[in-house]
Amino acid sequence: MTLTLAEIWRHPIKSHGRELVGKALLDVGKCLPYDRHWAVAHEASRASDEQWSPCAAFSRVSKAPQLMAISATFDEKAGLLTLTHPQREPLVFDPDHEPQRLIDWVQPLMPADRAASVRVVRVPGRGMTDTDFPSISLAGMASHRALEGRMGRPLARGRWRANLWVDGLAPWEEFDLVGREIRIGGARLAVEERIVRCTATMANPETGLRDADTLAALEAGYGHTDFGVYTRVVEAGPIRAGDTMEIL
Repeated sequence: MTLTLAEIWRHPIKSHGRELVGKALLDVGKCLPYDRHWAVAHEASRASDEQWSPCAAFSRVSKAPQLMAISATFDEKAGLLTLTHPQREPLVFDPDHEPQRLIDWVQPLMPADRAASVRVVRVPGRGMTDTDFPSISLAGMASHRALEGRMGRPLARGRWRANLWVDGLAPWEEFDLVGREIRIGGARLAVEERIVRCTATMANPETGLRDADTLAALEAGYGHTDFGVYTRVVEAGPIRAGDTMEIL
């Protein structure tokens, strides 16, 4: 079966919305453009604009599940980001010049017993991925369908916050790609490691409520809590939805 890049997703602000895009230009050693481009530091964080920080430094879905229900649209030319949420009026703002508008907008979505969001962080040239290297995550559509079957219910793919969704692999076959390289469109990527998942995946992207124990289902069914793999760009080039993926 032909391996196909089915979807490309970016998350302009880490844990604060997702956006489906049709194409992207990948660069060596870089994240997907505008993916995790900004992140929201909480009041206990030491994160700065000077270097990468781990996910614990930021407000995120695993601690504030309502953040999962945010959708995003980024206008690259205007530098304006639009965020929507079922409980909030849409927000249109410039993350670099109007960060306080985001902090105010998201405050009602944050649990009262968690560290409050206080500032927006951006490290030039470096998306704030969960990995200490600039990664692009890849997930298999068949693995998602297999887990849906095991759980006996549909699951929105947005739970996994993956960048690239590939169709045509067998369930969990993406794990076998670790240590190998793949080509998608004009880019070549090295598959680095499996993604260990957290409670963020339990939250519904439509409602922001934890309504599916994805971790228990993975553990019981497959003996792990992994879903998807992290890749690194080793040859620059364009990719677009519908491109063929080749295992090298």
